[in-house]
Amino acid sequence: MNDLKLFRVADGHAAEIPGAAVALERHLQTLIERNMEAMLGIRFLASEYGTGSRHRGRIDSLGLDECGNPVIIEYKRSNGKAVITQALSYLSWLRDHRHEFESLVKERLGDEAAGSVDWTNPRLVCIAGDFTSHDTNALEEIGRRIDLVSYRDFGGGLLALQLVASVTGFAAPSRSPATPANTSAPLEGSGGGGSTVKSVRQFYDESPQSLRELYADLDAMLISHADVQKEFQLHYVAYRRIKNVATVRFQPRSHTLVVRLAVDPDTVELVEGFSRDVRRIGCLGTGPLELRIRSQEDLARASDLVRRSVEGR
Repeated sequence: MNDLKLFRVADGHAAEIPGAAVALERHLQTLIERNMEAMLGIRFLASEYGTGSRHRGRIDSLGLDECGNPVIIEYKRSNGKAVITQALSYLSWLRDHRHEFESLVKERLGDEAAGSVDWTNPRLVCIAGDFTSHDTNALEEIGRRIDLVSYRDFGGGLLALQLVASVTGFAAPSRSPATPANTSAPLEGSGGGGSTVKSVRQFYDESPQSLRELYADLDAMLISHADVQKEFQLHYVAYRRIKNVATVRFQPRSHTLVVRLAVDPDTVELVEGFSRDVRRIGCLGTGPLELRIRSQEDLARASDLVRRSVEGR
């Protein structure tokens, strides 16, 4: 099912570079673990993590993604059938060992990351040389949040990853979180005195129809690219390919969509009140460039930056 092809072009002539699975499954795992954040947008936590006597296994890799979701990553050199089953078998362990996982996050990434783990919908990433149509069709029936990622090793230091299929699964109710540690101010409408932080769905429901319509146009712009996936996280809507390309929050009172993009702010002429560099500012979402969209004119001005973010990922 993997039809990814790579060509070397010289003097107007294209020659296909043959791709193959890597020689050893462990080599693939080691390579991705060393470069997990760059390749998958996931912060690496542990390799070959033992699940104890009940679950009787070792999770290939554990990580925490850009949105704070726990991630189980499993690898297979060739066909992906076994890797999906194996990843699913470890999901129950993850749900039963929240404290252990958060302790691991604290040890590797610090208190702030451990305090912002989002258990709403843990993620499984299955990486294999190929997947069949039966594998992709089965995802909807499984009802879990799963990504199928195929790879090809083209030699000469060239490795390609392709998101073959992705489903968002069925999010479970999450425990009420405290105000996230990486925010510099309370969320709009969240109240004070330790009250529960509102979810992005609640902010959407409270938004006026005009802001919802503006968001619908932005949403259409983002998902016009066939492989962009949309997922409702606790605090924002995330759009991603393999990694996040955009996150969106709602500010009903100021009639604003707060959008963060994977675009280098140094390559953008920043405009006060519309765009800003948030690399050193604590705020929700992922991506170093923040846009504030309040009108169709703002959305039109943002369109090229949105395209750059999607294509750059």
